[in-house]
Amino acid sequence: MKKFFDIDSPIYRLMTTIMNFAILNICWILGSVLLITIGPATVAACDVGLKMVDNEEGYIFRQFWKAFKNNLKQGIPLGLMAVFASYAVYLDFQIVKVLENPSIFLIMIGILSAVFFAACFIYAFPLTARYQNSLINIIRNSFRISTRFFVRTILLVLSVVIEMLAFMWNGTMMFIGVIIGPASIVLTICAFAKPIFKKLEKAQGEEAE
Repeated sequence: MKKFFDIDSPIYRLMTTIMNFAILNICWILGSVLLITIGPATVAACDVGLKMVDNEEGYIFRQFWKAFKNNLKQGIPLGLMAVFASYAVYLDFQIVKVLENPSIFLIMIGILSAVFFAACFIYAFPLTARYQNSLINIIRNSFRISTRFFVRTILLVLSVVIEMLAFMWNGTMMFIGVIIGPASIVLTICAFAKPIFKKLEKAQGEEAE
């Protein structure tokens, strides 16, 4: 029985991972209580998430709030831009929903807007967590990565959508979603983003040589 709870046992590692997810999730929720701070909270979660991908995380609570404080200036406008972009797409589809005969043009505008904004912001938060750059360059680089690594980005978006649908499946899943939902989505994005960042860094290093 002791082996099950040994520090190297699968059970212990699973319990530790779930606990880390829950702690990160609580931090993100607390950091996002004010809508204006959802950006810094998401950047801070990505900062922790990028470390968790390679098992480099330390004290998650301390790391999160340190990153939150350091990214207030850039995270606030980034978060607000992402929220407004999401709301604009939502409004477009709501208009399509209430119209009896919505035009194909309006539907295409909604779809293209959703794709464009997803490309602009899907990597923006982990990019902000990992690199120092201007806001416009972060959004531009997110778009470039999305187009350059198109297949991976499609898989990432599908993974995030599946996670969101799973957490809304029933009452039990919604409860689990409250506990680890946002953290799971952040970790998924970071798991896709980290190898891409490393590949780009390696390529840039080889060019510099």
